[in-house]
Amino acid sequence: MSSPRPHPRLHLPPTWVMALSLVAVAVNLRTAMASVPPLVQTIGADLHLSNAALGALTTLPVLCMGVFAPLAQRIALRVGAAGAIELAVVCVAVGLGLRFAGGQAWALYAGTFVAGVGIAIGGTLLPGLVKELFPPQRSGLVTGLYMLAMMGGAGASSALSVPLRDRLGSWEASLGSWSMLALVGVLAWLPVWRGHTRHRAANPTLLVPARLPWGHLTAWLVATYLSLQSIEFYSTLAWLAPTYTGRGWDATHAGYLLSVFTAAQLVSGLLGPVLTDRIHDHRTLLVAASVLGLLGQAGLWLAPGAAPWVWATVLGFGQGASFSLGLVLMVDYAQTPAASARLAGMAFFFSYGIASLGPATMGALRDATGGFQAVWMTLTLLMVGQIAVSAVLRPGLRRVE
Repeated sequence: MSSPRPHPRLHLPPTWVMALSLVAVAVNLRTAMASVPPLVQTIGADLHLSNAALGALTTLPVLCMGVFAPLAQRIALRVGAAGAIELAVVCVAVGLGLRFAGGQAWALYAGTFVAGVGIAIGGTLLPGLVKELFPPQRSGLVTGLYMLAMMGGAGASSALSVPLRDRLGSWEASLGSWSMLALVGVLAWLPVWRGHTRHRAANPTLLVPARLPWGHLTAWLVATYLSLQSIEFYSTLAWLAPTYTGRGWDATHAGYLLSVFTAAQLVSGLLGPVLTDRIHDHRTLLVAASVLGLLGQAGLWLAPGAAPWVWATVLGFGQGASFSLGLVLMVDYAQTPAASARLAGMAFFFSYGIASLGPATMGALRDATGGFQAVWMTLTLLMVGQIAVSAVLRPGLRRVE
């Protein structure tokens, strides 16, 4: 009789230590993107960059998330999932550190690219590692902590970018200072990496990458939904603060507005998946979240000066729920965990690849029209498309096998 497979935790630190390590990593998965928008006018003036070029600072990490998501599993096969995540956080730390030399445009963009590669690897592998390392009765709580840390890191970096610039004396130092947080993640993850390496050595498995479900209609519907949601989210992340600095707001308050948008996602991003356990037909939640997003986008388009804090909050509620529900779709429409991974690999590759065009395209639209009204009109129309796709995602669709 073969001996039972040892539980991974026999080789790892206590659960609470691993949870803290996970939080220390996850908090770094959005800072490279969210720290830029409040400083975008200063960066553009110093480096003489167009709005399209500035949008690329948000586009690059998103593009990396699409391009490198399918490769993350291959990297994990060579060095282990925990080792790949350690490499990912090192990439984030190095990329953000390069921003200290951001006065040179090449260093700013090179650092953004390197950090984007790390974000892609970490963001792709962390959810699966949560399921592997933590007891089933703790996985929901740990997943909640993971999402809370990721969104909290985005909110903190957008709120503190301008104060850090004022305190440290330059926007380069403000952006580069977030590498210190990434270094904390590098150190915090070391015990998990060492323990997981011992477990991997004691329990060798052969993981063969499977083909992505390119010919599956349901997979394309999920990918389309996530593409629309991602374009809207990353475009909003890139241009919400600049919209209001362009209307005469000081950069600090514009950063706070972006933080409100992010903070609202903390609530709805955690609430959405909880409600899926109670509501069988998830179209109810998908459409409701998209309608909230539509109201927020339309408010920024048609009445930007009337109630900006309300629009940012409503849009954040809609976007946070839409994102977390999109992750649930990858479980809903997969027969097995392996099929879920295949669906996620395809959906992330397609959606982030498309979404990477959003911030720069909206920046080009801003350059062409001389204002932000056309940007928010376009995003409002895309939200109508998201509602239409949400209405099609019924429970009985054929699952990926």
